[in-house]
Amino acid sequence: MNTQNLSTPSNFRWTICGLLFIATTINYLDRQVLSLTWKDFISPEFHWNNNDYGNITALFSIFYAASMLFAGKFIDWLGTKKGFLWAIGIWSVGACLHAFCGIAASGILTGNWFVSFSGSKEVLHTVKDISRLINVSVVLFIFARLVLAVGEAGNFPAAIKATAEYFPKKDRALATSIFNAGATVGALAAPVTIPFIAQAMGWEMAFIIIGGLGFVWMGLWTFYFKKPELHPKVNEAELKYIQQDQDDIFNTTGENKPETNFSFKKCFSYKQTWAFAFGKFMTDGVWWFFLFWTPAYLSSVYGMDSTQSAFPLFILYVITLLSIIGGWLPTYFVDKLGMNPYSGRMRAMLIFAFFPLLGLLAQPLGSINYWIPIIIIGVALAAHQAWSANIFSTVGDMFPKKAIGTITGIGGMAGGLGSFLINKGSGVLFDYSHKAWTTIDGVPLLEKYPQYADARLPEGFFEGLQKSGAVISDGINTGYMIIFSICAVAYLIAWVVMNALVPKYKVITN
Repeated sequence: MNTQNLSTPSNFRWTICGLLFIATTINYLDRQVLSLTWKDFISPEFHWNNNDYGNITALFSIFYAASMLFAGKFIDWLGTKKGFLWAIGIWSVGACLHAFCGIAASGILTGNWFVSFSGSKEVLHTVKDISRLINVSVVLFIFARLVLAVGEAGNFPAAIKATAEYFPKKDRALATSIFNAGATVGALAAPVTIPFIAQAMGWEMAFIIIGGLGFVWMGLWTFYFKKPELHPKVNEAELKYIQQDQDDIFNTTGENKPETNFSFKKCFSYKQTWAFAFGKFMTDGVWWFFLFWTPAYLSSVYGMDSTQSAFPLFILYVITLLSIIGGWLPTYFVDKLGMNPYSGRMRAMLIFAFFPLLGLLAQPLGSINYWIPIIIIGVALAAHQAWSANIFSTVGDMFPKKAIGTITGIGGMAGGLGSFLINKGSGVLFDYSHKAWTTIDGVPLLEKYPQYADARLPEGFFEGLQKSGAVISDGINTGYMIIFSICAVAYLIAWVVMNALVPKYKVITN
């Protein structure tokens, strides 16, 4: 331990926070490659529709949910350093695997395995059984998403655990909001990089280049991370500051001494666990819906391709950076109003829960200008990230450090289930509304073309009608309005139930 300048904290904890921020940024970049490439680059190659994409994103959510349940215990068992290395290593491999789905599909469908990325496109173009091509490609992407989900599930349990190890309770919401802002920065960087990489080098290289960033981070984590009581860059004053909370007595073990952790049965016996899980179930899906579907929304409703939507999406996520207020507001309530950490967070979360209600206006006002829904969605996502930073911090407020990974994993599983429902439901709803509620010259589409009631619409169907002068009112707008409305009210419902389950601050110590 550094014995110099003992009276002044060394502040190395913020370096760790910075590494967590970078990891979360990479995490969200990897997730978003598919959402920014499927419509313009992947779908034409494999003939996907909204439901196909919805199935892939929904199953990613369910894989993520199941993995989160065990990722927390895995992190608690293996330790923060090794656990995080395993997590980001697995998800980086998964991210890169997406790039080889075209080659694998050409091998399965034609027996031609030894082709380049461009060669696989030529081979797949000769496949006459389009239905089989769709099914095979979807299954291959689902497998790649499975590997990605298993690894990415470890990010937040490890990051929350590292935050609890390096920050006292009063600073955890701020530290969490900073590293959690990596989700916004990753989402912000994605639309101004990924479509252009895909356009210049092919969609496969977008997955490989973005996926490779994780391996670089692993080297930094290996070099910099140790527990604070063992780290030479953490002096005595900083260690004292970090361990100022009473529950630090529950975690004084070194990196090589595994901590005992709570069983699932014990965790589920607490109302605090159910409150956290319900809050995640109701709200995580909102973030994932906007992350996965906003590019498709701009394409379907406003006719933008991935490069045209890059700047609007960039501005959307710039607005999301306002979420940093989520870390400051509860600290203000604690320091200035004397509230306990949990009460301060709940008050802040109630305030943040009102902002997504603006989503009720996004689709109606979007007829004026597409910038209106962009701004509204940005504000809603900023509120989500502010909410997210605080709901994560409630775990550290109420549970000892030895249980944080497990509880975070349970909440992540619940959030993944919510994400599965909204992503699967959205894909089905959008394809249904696109056919059932669309009118052509005032006549319902399926009344005019009943042959498509149980069949896919031909590629270029609407473009051909528009060229012939038909007036089309696309029912998918109504589908988006329904999903936007669900997202708008989710946070208030979550807050009411959480407050009913845990109305007062109560620390669990065993």
